[in-house]
Amino acid sequence: MPLNRRKFLGRTAATSAGAALAAAAATVPAEARGQERPPRRYAFTVMGTTDLHGNVLNWDYFTDAEFDDSAHNDVGLAKISTLVDQVRKEKGRRNTLLIDAGDTIQGTQLSYYYARVDPITGANGPVHPMAQAMNAIGYDAAALGNHEFNYGIPVLRKFEEQCDFPLLGANALDAKTLRPAFPPYWMTRLRTPFGRDVKVAVLGLTNPGIAIWDKVNVQGKMTFPGLEEQAAKWVPRLRSMGADVVIVSAHSGTSGTSSYGDQVPHVENAAALVAEQVAGIDAILVGHAHLEIPESRVVNKETGREVVLSEPLKWGQRLTLFDFELEWERGRWQVASVSAKVLNSSTAEEDPRIVRLLGDEHEKVVGYVNQVIGTCSEAMAATEAPYKDAPIVDFINHVQSETVKAALAGTEYAALPVLSQASCFSRTAAIPAGEVTIRQVAGLYPFENTLEARVLTGAQLKDYLEFSARYYVQTPAGGDVDPAKLTNASGTPDYNYDAVGGLTYEIDIAKAPGSRIVGLSFDGKPIDEKAQFVLAVNNYRASGGGNFPHVATAKQVWANSEEIRNTIIAWVQAKGTIDVSRFGTVDWKLTRDGAPVFQLS
Repeated sequence: MPLNRRKFLGRTAATSAGAALAAAAATVPAEARGQERPPRRYAFTVMGTTDLHGNVLNWDYFTDAEFDDSAHNDVGLAKISTLVDQVRKEKGRRNTLLIDAGDTIQGTQLSYYYARVDPITGANGPVHPMAQAMNAIGYDAAALGNHEFNYGIPVLRKFEEQCDFPLLGANALDAKTLRPAFPPYWMTRLRTPFGRDVKVAVLGLTNPGIAIWDKVNVQGKMTFPGLEEQAAKWVPRLRSMGADVVIVSAHSGTSGTSSYGDQVPHVENAAALVAEQVAGIDAILVGHAHLEIPESRVVNKETGREVVLSEPLKWGQRLTLFDFELEWERGRWQVASVSAKVLNSSTAEEDPRIVRLLGDEHEKVVGYVNQVIGTCSEAMAATEAPYKDAPIVDFINHVQSETVKAALAGTEYAALPVLSQASCFSRTAAIPAGEVTIRQVAGLYPFENTLEARVLTGAQLKDYLEFSARYYVQTPAGGDVDPAKLTNASGTPDYNYDAVGGLTYEIDIAKAPGSRIVGLSFDGKPIDEKAQFVLAVNNYRASGGGNFPHVATAKQVWANSEEIRNTIIAWVQAKGTIDVSRFGTVDWKLTRDGAPVFQLS
């Protein structure tokens, strides 16, 4: 049949018009056509730990037994691993991330052993147990903590090399170039069912106090500007790079305070300030303060949006979960909600895979710490040391004083009296009568502090003791005193209460802080305010840690790079016997209006 051109053109025009109308209808939003399109939503979870401090297994190397505390918490990455596996199974492996907020390679004899006894930096050295465990568990990123620097930069760099994940520190800068010495951030993509990935960025921030606490290791090599400053620099960059979600992993508490006063012009515990001042952050994993904060919300001043903060308890006792809900809006993923909570490691069994992985390393360290190195004439315990002059703290002061006296012999400072400061670092520390092992001596001093000697006057020492005595709650005379409610006033930790050996004095807790030191004497006579003394002091305190007066600016006349813990161990090995009668005297006591608070034992 011959083609009718007029009919063909008519049919073609009608068909084209119909197609155009159909296409136009297709572009009208479903809502306008009376059909509700379900919103596109995606959920994912970020898990977080912090302040692991060398804890892999639920084990206390200082007591040579399974870890336990008054709350019956458990510790260690083997427990965390089990919790992580549970979350991944529930949420889906691809919908989870795992990060840490620092202080990883210091704190237990396990971590000490592989930094000092069989160091990872040695020729054909071992892989650090924390790197082995965290790699096996599958960490994605970790911020640097201040204790990462305790063993020196070479150990830290070797640990970094052994990790399958980046160590982040946007405010750890090369001192010469002022460029980041470590990766500032880590970014990844999470696949969604909708064809558009979610870009998640993790910004790592560490603690400015490193410049003080590890001055000997970082001076001239690295500098540490404030967290707020560096977050304000990097968060907008991450957003401009397409980050849909920005998480900060910050080795910094939330209180807004500093333990070092004005020694460094940056806040130590600045996580909440970062949330408040820097726009564009969705959540912050908090570290450093050793607190449990399941969820805290801070309103950003610029945007009015809430930033969710969470801090899991130290040593792997808790695992933080940040749950994110996202919606697709205006051509991109938007954070609709964030919530946080913590899981308790005590509810989980140790992952047998991690236990097997580190079995050999664990047994090596157990053998090391149980070596007998001497004897002790009588048992000493730290149970009452926070409020009584206890021989176990006197012992630390005795060793430190002897060490400094020997070091100053033959110098222009040899004639000055040597005093010493020490704290009750662990209320569970104990030295038995009879044979003494490395772990028992090491348990007196769990920190990696080194020893210095500074010159102070009598008047400055009185100020120092007054500052230290703030540790006690003001308690009026009369009535009983409960030791459990007497110490740690205003949150002062045990390690920021110093007893000074070589002086005698009373602390009148009925009086207000600043006017408590009574009868301060040296060698049986009231102290001469102008007289000079050498104070044997740990590097943390000498560098401004705790913000004690005078000591940070006092003249340094000697310093040592050896950990005080090792100095004490070597002293016991050299002497063979700890003779408590040589140093176990009562030189200070608590009073109320002149009356002793406790009976002298």
